[in-house]
Amino acid sequence: MKSDAMKKGFDKAPQRSLLHALGLTQEEIDRPLVGIVSSYNEIVPGHMNLDKITEAVKMGVAMAGGTPIVFPAIAVCDGIAMGHQGMKYSLVTRDLIADSTEAMALAHAFDALVMIPNCDKNVPGLLMAAARINVPTIFVSGGPMLAGHIDGHKTSLSSMFEAVGAYQAGKISEEKLTEYELKTCPTCGSCSGMYTANSHNCLTEVLGMGLPGNGTIPSVYSKRIELAKHAGMQVMELWKQNIRPLDIMTEKAFHNALCADMALGCSTNSMLHLPAIANECGIQINLDIANEISAKTPNLCHLAPAGPTYIEELDAAGGVYAVLNELNKKGLIYTDVMTCTGKTLAENLKGHPNLNPDVIRPIDHPYSETGGIAVLRGNLAPNGCVVKQSAVAPEMLVHEGPAKVYDSEEEAIAGIFNREVQAGDVVVIRYEGPAGGPGMREMLSPTSAIAGMGLDKQVALITDGRFSGATRGASIGHISPEAVSGGTIAYVKNNDVIAIDIPNHSITLKVSDQELEKRKETMPIKVKTNVKGYLKRYAQMVSSADKGAIINK
Repeated sequence: MKSDAMKKGFDKAPQRSLLHALGLTQEEIDRPLVGIVSSYNEIVPGHMNLDKITEAVKMGVAMAGGTPIVFPAIAVCDGIAMGHQGMKYSLVTRDLIADSTEAMALAHAFDALVMIPNCDKNVPGLLMAAARINVPTIFVSGGPMLAGHIDGHKTSLSSMFEAVGAYQAGKISEEKLTEYELKTCPTCGSCSGMYTANSHNCLTEVLGMGLPGNGTIPSVYSKRIELAKHAGMQVMELWKQNIRPLDIMTEKAFHNALCADMALGCSTNSMLHLPAIANECGIQINLDIANEISAKTPNLCHLAPAGPTYIEELDAAGGVYAVLNELNKKGLIYTDVMTCTGKTLAENLKGHPNLNPDVIRPIDHPYSETGGIAVLRGNLAPNGCVVKQSAVAPEMLVHEGPAKVYDSEEEAIAGIFNREVQAGDVVVIRYEGPAGGPGMREMLSPTSAIAGMGLDKQVALITDGRFSGATRGASIGHISPEAVSGGTIAYVKNNDVIAIDIPNHSITLKVSDQELEKRKETMPIKVKTNVKGYLKRYAQMVSSADKGAIINK
């Protein structure tokens, strides 16, 4: 056992003494020590139920002959952090989570691990840590929130942000806004649409690191507790067979994850996190691969905010494995890959049919022949940018219009609510990138303000920061290089014409090369100076990196 390094031999008597100080019996010390990494806290709705998930996992581990020992991972609620300086700290927590989990697991020589995340940065952060530590590991998430119900329609967090825009535009009353506030998020769990958290909990299944149902069983279902117990039991089987994360998260597994991402219509943040997870596995994913896979992978699901269905309905329709079965009908995925079940994906796919073709379109009747994500390039984004094309209205897939330029999210929101933005415009939000923000804020407020005011089919938005997985409309983020690095976005002026062609993967600022060079000589780059602590160190790290590759790091 790996833990023998701290508990076997006469010279380890001091370590054993400290284990006894924990109340562990000699019998427990003699068993494999299983670290339970719990992201439980009382500020994130998606994590408030993880104490119950943790207890269920502990029971499963103990039932299967292991000794479960819990230690924590931090978590930020992106929804609560959004719209103020708190969002600058969201993305950086991914690496804090990975680093601290690696430190805890290796410092205490755990034999195996069970990761219990749920929200946006915990899932990729813990997947990164799992690859680094590489002891037998399994994931079980806290599960998605149930959708809200207002006026006979289902709602999710993006509905709430859009309601704010509708209220500001005078389209709904204050009483109706309050009704949205009280009914939109009715249970604990990760927000109910195909946003970043649910995207990555589903992709954890596809990668093979979570049991079937990990991404879709609602947080309040008792079946979620059963899943947690099975995860605790299964990690002991992985330990016995010595099946490790790097045996599961192979190049083929990441190919499958990208295919499933396109079919499900996952968050654009997938293109931020999947490359980072793959990098920890010694695998490189570049943005061009995304377009290659998207070109041949149909989009089968229009989950909120792209459509009217929610994760609970995906679960009832057969879940992630039903989607994979559709993809497998055309040989789009590799089925010979190992999974945390101890079986191959081919074995796992049996018994998971598509139970609702209205939720999961059959492979020969997709929403579109191409996938949910597209990567665009052009003089405005020579190193690429990302759009969730499955959530873009058909009339906005090709758009050309004058720029309305803002140097922060706050400026953009004020401009939108002050009606500076008109139909046909392209809103440019810059200095929100990884180093320029710093922190690369995720922005649901500007996109929701546009949607709430009824302009989502008439106005495009672009940024060197991030748009939320809850975003719909022609919202294009992750523009690289970012403004603070001298990217073209830093030199856009009001009323410059910007042309967006999503089907042809292009984004162009219609300004001559000579004019751009002149602007670079005369327009100063803005640098924020009031940055402290970890955020400052993060910005310095990003600044020293290759800006063109920042999405992959």
